[in-house]
Amino acid sequence: MSELYSMTGYASVRGSVQNGVGFTLTMKSVNHRFLDLHLRLPSQCDGLEAQLRKVLKESLRRGHVEVTLQVERRANSEIQLNSGLLEAYVQAFREAAKLHGLASEPDLNAMLRVPGVMSAENAVGADEVAGLDAAVLSQVLPLVDKLNEVRAQEGASLAAELRGSMTRLGIAAEEMAGLRNGVREVQFERLRVRLAELTQGVTVSEERLLTEAAVLAEKSDIEEEIVRLRTHVDRFVSMLDEGGELGKRLDFLLQELSREANTMLSKTSGASGGNSLRITELGLEMKTEIEKAREQVQNLE
Repeated sequence: MSELYSMTGYASVRGSVQNGVGFTLTMKSVNHRFLDLHLRLPSQCDGLEAQLRKVLKESLRRGHVEVTLQVERRANSEIQLNSGLLEAYVQAFREAAKLHGLASEPDLNAMLRVPGVMSAENAVGADEVAGLDAAVLSQVLPLVDKLNEVRAQEGASLAAELRGSMTRLGIAAEEMAGLRNGVREVQFERLRVRLAELTQGVTVSEERLLTEAAVLAEKSDIEEEIVRLRTHVDRFVSMLDEGGELGKRLDFLLQELSREANTMLSKTSGASGGNSLRITELGLEMKTEIEKAREQVQNLE
């Protein structure tokens, strides 16, 4: 049995380069029809993107996956003063004070908080990029493993919910199978009464009555649909047991289940009596259960 993965998950790893540059690599995935990679990397890591994409395409199959790399400030980073910008702000302050006849000097603390006046130098130099790329690439597969652990746990939860849905569908099909004979008897009696009304007392041969009843029974009989539904349910559970990449295959199987439920509702819609009403309720419950299962399947790889 292979692992069954959800397409929803999150994981992160931390790493460092020998010169003290640190980084955090995070990966978040949600459901998507195909593999859709979005990488957010610092500008100095442009050459790393192609290598990351190659590794990720070999490791993942489906999902909208966002990968973010954050390079962390070094402990020995230096504070940089933009003296030219500070001088410009001071000069502008004094000119404004002179223009309005004010005797005051600028507050240095306030000036130093102006964006751009002071900054911490933490950019990775050109000589450090190669080391950073190698360090990041060494953490990609461990990060994918961590992501898959989360996705496997979510996949197991989804599989349990889907098995519950299939169990409920099977129970509904069994009840429907037990009720359908009663519906046929009611429809046969309705046909007998209707024919008597139309012929106004003229005797109708039993052979003619049986012929019409057979036609009506064929149109309203749901035995084939119940058999196919049971088969689809058994196959669905078997595929869950097998595991692997099942999202698209299970979605197709649910379309077939929905078709059978729709056909059963169509065939029994004209019937009357308690059994037929219950069959209609069961059909609607089955459709609701199938739609819930389809929502869950959308999250499977």
